[in-house]
Amino acid sequence: MVSSQMSQLLHDLTTKRDSGLTLPSARLRACAMVLGLDGLAVSLTQPGDSTELLRHTGERAAQLEDIQFTQGQGPGLEAARTGLPVTEPDLTTNHSARWPGLVPELLALGVRAVFAYPLALGTVRLGVLTGHRTTAGALSGEQDADARALAQRLTLMLLDRAASPHDPTVWLTETSHLHRAEVHQATGMVAKQLDVSPAEALVRIRAHSFHTGRPLLETARAILARELFLTANHPPAGDNRP
Repeated sequence: MVSSQMSQLLHDLTTKRDSGLTLPSARLRACAMVLGLDGLAVSLTQPGDSTELLRHTGERAAQLEDIQFTQGQGPGLEAARTGLPVTEPDLTTNHSARWPGLVPELLALGVRAVFAYPLALGTVRLGVLTGHRTTAGALSGEQDADARALAQRLTLMLLDRAASPHDPTVWLTETSHLHRAEVHQATGMVAKQLDVSPAEALVRIRAHSFHTGRPLLETARAILARELFLTANHPPAGDNRP
């Protein structure tokens, strides 16, 4: 059963408008508090089992999404791909087989528990709602019901916006600048330089970031600033400069 607090927040998401926005950061933070989470993020699914971060409550939530994006694996991506909730209430136990190499980075970030709920209706998968805690612990039954209700409401809102002539992401963002715009720009630059597909270019950028431990956005910015050059046989361990 959905809590009275979440019911009110869901009502506000539908009925209240703040300069045309229906999901300002303050409201998402309020949702996180009701769920007993330290952070929430909302992402859209993208071709190639990827996601685009649209809204988040804090830096750690954004970094959690970026780590998953860089490695191409994690609870959010798994939930978006399968259309099923993915929860890990204690990452300090051994989950290396499920997400090789990911858990140590999440623990280093201070994340101890993750909860991902797909934004989906039947076989239509639009995105994912991902929450985290800095301490281990499962959601209560009521918190799980609240999270599912929030994910359902966000799904319906996305579908409603998608039916309009406007960009369906507008309702989630304060500007049209998506979180990973620089990654997309760098991907296009590398694809053109190496004469490869954008998908392959992104794989090369991800590989470099993962191997060097450099954040994905930082790698993209280095490419855009022409401080980092990836070659056709680029060794991820080093920068290539002209």
